[in-house]
Amino acid sequence: MTKKQKKVLFRILFSAALTVLIHFIPVAGIGKFLLYLLPYLIIGYDVLRKAALGVIHGEVFDENFLMAIATVGAMGLGLFGNDSYAEGVEVMLFYQIGELFQSYAVGKSRSSIATLMDIRPDYANLELDGEITKVSPDTVMPDAIILVRPGERVPLDGVILEGSSTLNTSALTGESLPREVCAGDDIISGCVNLSGLLKVRVTKPFAQSTVTKILDLVENSSMKKAKAENFITKFARYYTPAVCIGAALLAFLPPLFVGNWLEWISRALTFLVISCPCALVISIPLSFFGGIGGASRAGILVKGGNYLEALADTKTMVFDKTGTLTEGVFSVSALYPSDGFAKKELLETAALAESFSNHPISKSLRDALKDAPDTDRVSDVKEIAGNGVTALVDGRRAAVGNARLMERLGVSFLPCTDAGTVVYVAIEQQFAGSILISDRVKKTAPQAIRELQAQGVRTVMLTGDSKKAADAAAKELGIREVHSNLLPADKVAQVEQLLCAKPPRSRLAFVGDGINDAPVLSRADIGIAMGAMGSDAAIEAADIVLMDDDPSRISLAIQISRKCLRIVRQNIVFSLSVKALCLILGALGVTGMQAAIFADVGVMVLAVLNASRTLRAARS
Repeated sequence: MTKKQKKVLFRILFSAALTVLIHFIPVAGIGKFLLYLLPYLIIGYDVLRKAALGVIHGEVFDENFLMAIATVGAMGLGLFGNDSYAEGVEVMLFYQIGELFQSYAVGKSRSSIATLMDIRPDYANLELDGEITKVSPDTVMPDAIILVRPGERVPLDGVILEGSSTLNTSALTGESLPREVCAGDDIISGCVNLSGLLKVRVTKPFAQSTVTKILDLVENSSMKKAKAENFITKFARYYTPAVCIGAALLAFLPPLFVGNWLEWISRALTFLVISCPCALVISIPLSFFGGIGGASRAGILVKGGNYLEALADTKTMVFDKTGTLTEGVFSVSALYPSDGFAKKELLETAALAESFSNHPISKSLRDALKDAPDTDRVSDVKEIAGNGVTALVDGRRAAVGNARLMERLGVSFLPCTDAGTVVYVAIEQQFAGSILISDRVKKTAPQAIRELQAQGVRTVMLTGDSKKAADAAAKELGIREVHSNLLPADKVAQVEQLLCAKPPRSRLAFVGDGINDAPVLSRADIGIAMGAMGSDAAIEAADIVLMDDDPSRISLAIQISRKCLRIVRQNIVFSLSVKALCLILGALGVTGMQAAIFADVGVMVLAVLNASRTLRAARS
């Protein structure tokens, strides 16, 4: 409990004790009013102050204004013999109890997320001229060398040069098992080094590091409100003035016909207390805030409440294949040289031509060569999106890519029918042979597809790979709808068709990881990117980021979003139903201030308690 909350609690206890004591003091008239005024001001001075400031600044109709009018009115009625002093103090007392509870609940939610996301590194151990200096991470530039000792948080993204260790990545990915790393492995900021000493070459400045991007995503997620949040904001804007007008009419219209002014003013004040919309105004944003926090705990970063809400309505999930449903770790499984070409020449030419590319297939060609390719032998490299590359290798024009590249260049080639990704190689317009590259389906991918289908989600796979490789992967995954041989523009066109064919009021999500997926991630209703191995462009274009590249997290994300929306709807229905009933009963004089207190404070407490369940959504 914070210092401010403790202070409010003291005021509540002191004011309550004082109210009980005054009840037994035999005094009447103005003396009684002055006695009750003391606990009333102790417990309610801040509410009265906020109400007055709201009036001064033109922001009149809020819960502080409603409470101030209702309680000041109750205290005033006491002067006319209505004996409502105690009720005025009680309303303010219970309102403050509710506010304290709400403050504590929201504080716990924020604290939970803050603890979860407490991944910002304090320093980096910079190695310079043989000396180690502690510096701020944002002063370290790419290619600098840093040391990460056991127990320290990795401050920047980089590549391990020396050492091996295990890393705790739970704050980033939600994965509880430590990750083994060694020299040559990529390492991301925010995780904790558990055992060995690591020497790391920095690859990104702090502003572009993984930890900074995660913190920015979580901190800015509240800026993008869901429809339900926007509805509540607009609802409160019109609802509060409406109930104030309703209360005024209730106070002054019936007495013109039936008399008994004090009774009708008392009913109007009760009406005001009941009508306070704080249960909705507080609980709905808290529900989405908790849902985003619960998802973050599981390594699922949602960029806003609007995306969390949209995810709950997703009925079509479209997947890229390579790196999304498959591991994206390719290896050369077969070499098929043409007559007149050797296997070594075929592989070496392909690896040299692809030596400047970061594509997984290019990396697999270089890995198969074993020796690092001599880039001095390569020049005039031209990449043709969705086809491959052309380059001068040892002074000869080489073309390395798919069948479309061979057709584009007019090279006569022998198609390879084996399942897998096929790379065709041509040297000086002569077909040199083909290289078969295989990828493995991720272990959790088939389970992810089954879970999505069990949730009523249609699954589709789009890939630039060959039909045979795509069909083989789809069969293993359990996906029935597959579209292969697609260029990036073709993927966008295919998603356009799927968007037109999706059920009414449903959403389509696309899951991808590569830079070529950025356009289709932006075009889909919801873009989901793989955060660990995904490209920066894909992560920027996406609305949701999976930090551990595990496709099974998608069904968990949908489960979290649907639970969050259920809680939001429960709070809306419950709050409005109770308030509507109590407003009618209060207007008829059936209920008094005690029911009004329950309709306001009690409903708010229950709604906030219900909303706080979204923080635990990832564990249920």
